[in-house]
Amino acid sequence: MHPMLNTAIKAARRGATVISRASFDLDRVQVTEKQFNDYVTDVDRAAEAAIIEVLTNAYPDHAILAEESGASANLHDENDNVWIIDPLDGTTNFIHGFPQYCVSIALQQRGIITQAVIYDPTRNEMFTASKGAGAFLNDKRIRVTRCDKLTDALIGTGFAARDLSGLDEYMEMYKIMTVKCQGLRRAGAAALDLAYVAMGRLDGFFEKGLAPWDIAAGSLLITEAGGIIGNFSGDSDYLHKGDVLAGTPKVLSQMVNVFQAFAKK
Repeated sequence: MHPMLNTAIKAARRGATVISRASFDLDRVQVTEKQFNDYVTDVDRAAEAAIIEVLTNAYPDHAILAEESGASANLHDENDNVWIIDPLDGTTNFIHGFPQYCVSIALQQRGIITQAVIYDPTRNEMFTASKGAGAFLNDKRIRVTRCDKLTDALIGTGFAARDLSGLDEYMEMYKIMTVKCQGLRRAGAAALDLAYVAMGRLDGFFEKGLAPWDIAAGSLLITEAGGIIGNFSGDSDYLHKGDVLAGTPKVLSQMVNVFQAFAKK
């Protein structure tokens, strides 16, 4: 195992320990609304601090891009190593005790995601990938499904309820996909949805308006598992633009045909 991946796993477990302890007494969790329908808890912040401590102790010169604390002071074009962190993807689910949330950590080196960890503490499922070395779930190799028809596919999706300006467009996409695929699921944790594409629980995924920390780790898992990820035109500039399609190669190409009209101009 790559030493940087090993460090990321250690950091994910440290953050998950904070989350799991808090999950036993949700009434004590302090919740703040960042904006409409977008929440952060003291658990998000504590888990993020625990993750960053592990990473910076191991690699003090590396930069950080994290959901709650933002960019570290040394995040600039000259820094070749950037850790992209979502300490608790699926905060709303966590607040309600709905067991669909995860820790997501990725390492970006010279603009390329090279290490990825997504950890689901409720199921003790550790998804990992190193560029060129495959994707794994609890040390067992994973692959995307062999699904080659959108009509046979189970598709994951998400919608950022904080941005109601896009609701009409999303409902149109939802309606179209409902009749194009076998089933559609909105579970509320995009990073975990991407991990599920990588290991075959979903055949594809789409969502608009995601942040880099929602996408980074899952993107490497999918490509190392034999899948494809892109924007709504199928291009590779999805990480910072936030519109994502992912799936098996043939399912993705069919999703691009369906959703190309919704691509950003």
